[in-house]
Amino acid sequence: MTAAPSDSNPIRQWFEASQRLFARVEAQEKEIAQAAEWFARSILAGRVVHAFGAGHSRMPIEELWPRYGSFPGFNPIVELSMTFHHPVVGCNGQRQAMFLENVPGFAARILRNFVLDPIDSALIVSSSAGSLVAIEMAEEFRRRGIRVVAIVSLDHAASCPAKRADGLKLTDVADLVLDTGAPEGDAMVSIEGLDAKVAPGSTIGSCLLVNAIKADLARRLVEGRQPPRVLAAANVVGAARSAAMFESAYDEHARRLARLFQHPESE
Repeated sequence: MTAAPSDSNPIRQWFEASQRLFARVEAQEKEIAQAAEWFARSILAGRVVHAFGAGHSRMPIEELWPRYGSFPGFNPIVELSMTFHHPVVGCNGQRQAMFLENVPGFAARILRNFVLDPIDSALIVSSSAGSLVAIEMAEEFRRRGIRVVAIVSLDHAASCPAKRADGLKLTDVADLVLDTGAPEGDAMVSIEGLDAKVAPGSTIGSCLLVNAIKADLARRLVEGRQPPRVLAAANVVGAARSAAMFESAYDEHARRLARLFQHPESE
C-alpha cells in the first residue's frame, strides 16, 4: 500500500510539525542557558523563580514544578479564576476566565501577596504575548528590578493585534524571549473539509523549553554546591526513598515561599 502524502495525512502532519517545533527550540540553546543562569542565581541565593501563566499557558508552569524530575525553587502563580476551564460555560466558565485575563490592574493585585526581591527572577508564558495580565505581570516584576524571561509563540504573536492602547506586548517588556515555534493560530494540522486547523503546538514547544531550562538549571545548582531536591518515582528509587525525597522537597518549597509572605507590618 502506498503511504499517503504527509500533507493529506493528519498524523504525519502532526509529527512533522512537532519535529519543527523541536528544531526551533533546539536552536535557542544559548538563550535557554541564559535563562537557566538567571534562575540559578535566584535559587542559589535562597530565593525563587516566579512562574506565571494564564489560560492554557498554565500548563508549562505545572510542568516546571511540582512533578517527577522537578525540584523546589519556583513560585508557581496559577490563578484558578483564569485557568479553571473545565466547566467551559456557566460558573467558572471560559468567558469569565478570558475576560479576567485582560482586566487592567489584576497583575498588581496578584503580586501584592508576595514580598519580592531584585534577586528573584520570573518566567511568564503567553503564547500570543498579548495577554494583558501577562504583560502587566512582567512590568510589575521589572519595576522591582526582577529579570523576566518570556515564553511566547513568535509567529502567532506577530499576527495577533495588541490589546493595549500603547501597542505593547509581552515581548516588548521581557528581558529575554524564548519562542515555542508554534505557527500563527497555534494549530498545526489541516484537514480537508475543515476551514480551521486543529492540534495546537504551543504547549509542546513551551514544555520543551521549560524542561531544557530545568535540566541546565539542575546542573548549575549542583555546581553551586546546592544540589536540588528532586522528586523521584518510587519504582525508580524505592518507596521509602521516594517518600523521603517528596517530603524534603515540599519542606524546602515551604521554606522558600515563607520568605515571600513575610510582609512588614502595615500602618
